[in-house]
Amino acid sequence: VCDDPEELRGKVRELASAVRNAKYLVVYTGAGISTAASIPDYRGPNGVWTLLQKGRSVSAADLSEAEPTLTHMSITRLHEQKLVQHVVSQNCDGLHLRSGLPRTAISELHGNMYIEVCTSCVPNREYVRVFDVTERTALHRHQTGRTCHKCGTQLRDTIVHFGERGTLGQPLNWEAATEAASRADTILCLGSSLKVLKKYPRLWCMTKPPSRRPKLYIVNLQWTPKDDWAALKLHGKCDDVMRLLMAELGLEIPVYSRWQDPIFSLATPLRAGEEGSHSRKSLCRSREEAPPGDRGAPLSSAPILGGWFGRGCTKRTKRKKVT
Repeated sequence: VCDDPEELRGKVRELASAVRNAKYLVVYTGAGISTAASIPDYRGPNGVWTLLQKGRSVSAADLSEAEPTLTHMSITRLHEQKLVQHVVSQNCDGLHLRSGLPRTAISELHGNMYIEVCTSCVPNREYVRVFDVTERTALHRHQTGRTCHKCGTQLRDTIVHFGERGTLGQPLNWEAATEAASRADTILCLGSSLKVLKKYPRLWCMTKPPSRRPKLYIVNLQWTPKDDWAALKLHGKCDDVMRLLMAELGLEIPVYSRWQDPIFSLATPLRAGEEGSHSRKSLCRSREEAPPGDRGAPLSSAPILGGWFGRGCTKRTKRKKVT
């Protein structure tokens, strides 16, 4: 469903007023904010789950060329302006981190494809990488094949697959997500079907009486199970809505720059002998820095096995009954 342009502009004006007046605004984001970066969503018409339920095969793109979208950069600016206090994301693509949003302001409930951790070290030791660390991992199988520089224990990815329970402190950051939800007077949901998020009661202040729960604003092209609770539902693409919203607020949307991408300063280099531990394309600041074979390469659509967007998806396929 798409609102007509005039109706959408009117709704955005109402949303802008809510953003200005919010005392504590929390943003919940889903796969819909990353589709403009050529990353498929899950429950859209061509989403991963949608295709699998139709019996069609799914291939995951090499995401090394994906970059933060207009929506990601808008959220970062809203946080800089103290209009957004916290972001709770279901996405594993790491684009919030790469947009410049501070680590303390993000709860990545389902993990981050660029982060692997040592769970033997206390506190857990994090390794941010410039490549997808989930190449060898899948549902209930999380070891990445590299070891901790300090204690030598096998590192694991941070991905929470469907049917798993996330227990890591970071980057899931459930503590901050719960705290933000308890303080929120306004929640803005962007690009999420909310079919998974609705199962997390801590995010919806359900113990509070209805009159004291946060006002909810939803931007999505499809129905969500929270629509009836929403103060306003905007049927539009996230980038289109955020472009109008930022204009209404009189804020400039920053342009993403690979040179300023925080991941390069946060990343831990591989040690000698670890260079062959993965075959995923590494992020680089410019085309000139890329290995000769990678320069100018388009976003690949070749099937990728394993990882957060590969073999883990097969859990949704239905087995045929044997009669």
